[in-house]
Amino acid sequence: MRPKSSNTHLAFFVCVAAAVLAGTLRAQDGTDRPPWARKPGSSTTATSTAPARTPVPAPADGSDGGQQRGRIHVNVQLVTVLTSVLDDHKRPAPDLPREAFQIFEEGVEQKLEVFESETQQPLDLALMIDASLSAHKEISFEQEAAAHFIRQVLRPGDRLSVFAIGEDVTQIAGFSDNVATLQAAVHRMPAGSGTSLYDAILLASRTLERRGDERRRVIVLVTDAGETTSFADFDAARKAAVKSGALLYTIVVRPVKNESGRNTAGEHALEAITDTMGGAMFYPDAVQELDGIFDRINRELRTQYRLGYYPEPRGPANTYRKIEVKVAGNYQVRHRKTYLTGPQ
Repeated sequence: MRPKSSNTHLAFFVCVAAAVLAGTLRAQDGTDRPPWARKPGSSTTATSTAPARTPVPAPADGSDGGQQRGRIHVNVQLVTVLTSVLDDHKRPAPDLPREAFQIFEEGVEQKLEVFESETQQPLDLALMIDASLSAHKEISFEQEAAAHFIRQVLRPGDRLSVFAIGEDVTQIAGFSDNVATLQAAVHRMPAGSGTSLYDAILLASRTLERRGDERRRVIVLVTDAGETTSFADFDAARKAAVKSGALLYTIVVRPVKNESGRNTAGEHALEAITDTMGGAMFYPDAVQELDGIFDRINRELRTQYRLGYYPEPRGPANTYRKIEVKVAGNYQVRHRKTYLTGPQ
């Protein structure tokens, strides 16, 4: 009978060993261990048999992620061009169809991706008034006309800032839609001893460039065009203006009508920058015409076309690219003539 008892004990020990081994394996599998001690892929539920996986997000465009790896993505910036179209009576020509417009970069026609007739993009407008001694005798009328323009031009969402131009260029009211505050700033224009026109354009351009991209940038400059005291030069001012994408409307109030009796270098420089930026020059014969000129600027800003395209071929980094807009029919077309490509 001893052999039978030995066999019984042996069977008992085998069962105990098997149970211990099963418990060890179950513990290693991690179902009853704390989360930090479980094996990767173990599950806390009895019904889950597959190892847990971290989901891999699909590409945003729905394309195969494997094909995306190794590609070089180039960000081609949309080039927007604000365009003013005038008829043969110098009046804005609204409601022209998309098909009437062609846009070219460096002579190559581009595909028009954006077309807005009478764009409603809000304005960021820098109103700059020459308060130098040479222009100061007309300052009272200029202030009244500018105050009227502020009340006339601002719409919901628009912002305007007031600058005084003298030897120094001073922002005397930040961007705001508060008409009373802006008008008060115009009426406290300090007298200056010089005229820093290049500094004014550079400062206004850089200030506007820091504003939102989805806004129109406009500089309205009232001056006698007698550049005398700028630290910046023509090239620096023009580059800042082009980089900002702003429009420039220049009103030259000339204290001396005869060209032989005044320095016209500043006027010619302003003409070149204004033409490049896509605005307009005005030469009133008397300051009493300022109200009418401000009204023309306001009407033009409210009837602009907004065009946009992705350049093809893309120009090299940090280079000037020539833009031309053509409109079918007998129209005068104004727009910025160039833009500066960004880094690549």
